[in-house]
Amino acid sequence: MIPRYQTILFIVLLAASAAMGVILWQLRVHAHERLLRGQDSAPTQAPAVTPAEQATLLVADDSSDSLSRQILSLPLPQNPEARSRALLGKLFDLYAASGAAHPVPGGAASVAQVFLVPIPDAGGKKIPGAAQLAVVNLTGTFASGHPSGIETESLTILSICATLNANLPRVTQVRFLVDGQPRATLAGHTDLTRTYVASDTVLVSDTAAPAGGARP
Repeated sequence: MIPRYQTILFIVLLAASAAMGVILWQLRVHAHERLLRGQDSAPTQAPAVTPAEQATLLVADDSSDSLSRQILSLPLPQNPEARSRALLGKLFDLYAASGAAHPVPGGAASVAQVFLVPIPDAGGKKIPGAAQLAVVNLTGTFASGHPSGIETESLTILSICATLNANLPRVTQVRFLVDGQPRATLAGHTDLTRTYVASDTVLVSDTAAPAGGARP
């Protein structure tokens, strides 16, 4: 004969198991309902795409040793530094394309970062809305893969400076880094230690003169 205390213990355990089963079932139902509510509240439309804007790229041409203006419609960020990087990325994509007039490998990924720094006045004060220095940080892969030669290196640098100035007129000076560090030359010839005056570039298509009042 089963002792009375064992019978009571068995009944208590059975009731606890049944209660636990009910609780687990309710938790499962509630979790499923939350999942369905999350799916219903999820956006059904893709996030808004940045609207396209008219952009001016100054594209190098090795055959004429010149820059030419190309007007393109591009989706550009509103942030000036992100916009600068997007513009140069598109410029480098053109150079990396098959049959480019100025073939340089790397594409948009060659531009690591672009920083815009206000240029201080004569007293050393940084004035809001004043001219800016663009610091273009290129990747080491781009620099090591760039064709060597004074003309081709110069055209790359001048096209970067001119493109920035054409789309962000406040950018009047440009300096270059490679992997975040100063570098003596781009690919053995063009000086990367100097500050370039972005507005010095002359366009053959506009003036019928050689490119670059600031030929490096």
